[in-house]
Amino acid sequence: MSESPLSILVIDDDENHADVVVASLEKLGADCAIAHSQSDALGKVQSRYFDVIITDLMLERQDSGIEILKSVKQVSEETEVIVVTGHNSVEVAVEAMRQGAFNYLQKPLDLKQLRTITERAGESSRLRRINRELTQRLDEKFGFTGVVGNSPEMLAVIERLKRVAPTDATALIQGETGTGKELFAQSIHQNSPRKNKPFVALNCGALSEHILESELFGHVKGAFTDASSDRLGKFEYANGGTIFLDEVGDMPMPTQIKLLRVLENGEVTRVGSNSVIKINVRILSATNRNLEEAIISGTFRQDLYHRLKVVTIRIPPLRDRAADIPVLLDHFLKQFSKRYGKTIKGIVPAVRKILFNFDWPGNVRQLRNVAESMIVVDYDGLIDMDDLPEEIGGVLTLPESAPATGNTEPGLRELVGKPLAEIERLFILETLQATAGNREETAQILGIGERTLYRKIKEYGISSQ
Repeated sequence: MSESPLSILVIDDDENHADVVVASLEKLGADCAIAHSQSDALGKVQSRYFDVIITDLMLERQDSGIEILKSVKQVSEETEVIVVTGHNSVEVAVEAMRQGAFNYLQKPLDLKQLRTITERAGESSRLRRINRELTQRLDEKFGFTGVVGNSPEMLAVIERLKRVAPTDATALIQGETGTGKELFAQSIHQNSPRKNKPFVALNCGALSEHILESELFGHVKGAFTDASSDRLGKFEYANGGTIFLDEVGDMPMPTQIKLLRVLENGEVTRVGSNSVIKINVRILSATNRNLEEAIISGTFRQDLYHRLKVVTIRIPPLRDRAADIPVLLDHFLKQFSKRYGKTIKGIVPAVRKILFNFDWPGNVRQLRNVAESMIVVDYDGLIDMDDLPEEIGGVLTLPESAPATGNTEPGLRELVGKPLAEIERLFILETLQATAGNREETAQILGIGERTLYRKIKEYGISSQ
């Protein structure tokens, strides 16, 4: 079993029977407590955590083991509950299983069987609790649901997302192409009260004016040549949920006017119809254009701009949050390893270094594509230099102006002739600064163990702050 004793609560109004059960369980080294009524049991459950609860289904005072089970699960979902029943209570026991009981035992109890099932229940409880705690730690480290990154820049964005998500405020997401603006919109939706309703995304820049209006607002039969039947628009389909308008800065002016009406009145009118349809949709939008410049040039309405940007979320480009590159890289490698059924044993430090230092003009989307490419072409389970796409591997090519006899990479020539210890100290220092002092990521990038890194930091007198 685990390093600490199982914490078990035995609920039974028969004091002698409860004592026998506890004595048997203490042979497992368990820390046991006893309750003789439902109110007593719930008081104990609310004051401390129990790995396992063993309760009689039929208690005196008309207390019900089923009700105890329901109450326990509300307070502590990870706690496993074993129910004990008489010979004539099998149907009730089956109902208890439906309500989330781990198992049920019939009286008279087989104490050896009781201990075996209790051990299994305890292991299940602890695995569920470990999984929950791990998920919480990952959320704290990597941020919001669906968002990967732990750089200071991303932590600031994640904090903003946490504040925005529970509200119904419109939000304008700004960022370069490839920064994952739709992913951030999905994250806001998934962490909002609307998460069980539809999330609908539409690229406004990819459609003509007439098609865009039909997609957004729907149309009725005969509204135009190809309108052979009534059609539901995205706003109606997303009712109760969230609609994400990507590249909203490319929306034609007539459509902007109709969108403004939706924001002001919560109403849409299908193309070719005069009937008004009430909707309740949260609008998120995104653009890589400067909308303030578009307003000056007369291609975007100022009143719509202010309605869309109640909250502004700016996504930094990947080159400005390099500390997230190792985390994102590992995330994508695991994702594509699973998709293509490959086992990746590791990635050589030289490749990590190249990817870390690359400028990533295509941002996260480009990194994702590179990770997929490396998984696809790899044949030996080790991501090495030969797996790098040409667009990335080219960063090692010497410029044409370099001497033909030179065989040293650009940027490193000035290190030739210096002591290895000085070069090692410089690389450790630069990598620590690039990862904002994150020693775990620094060790990963340099291809050394964390203990080795700690020793060298101390040896060279380096400060990671």
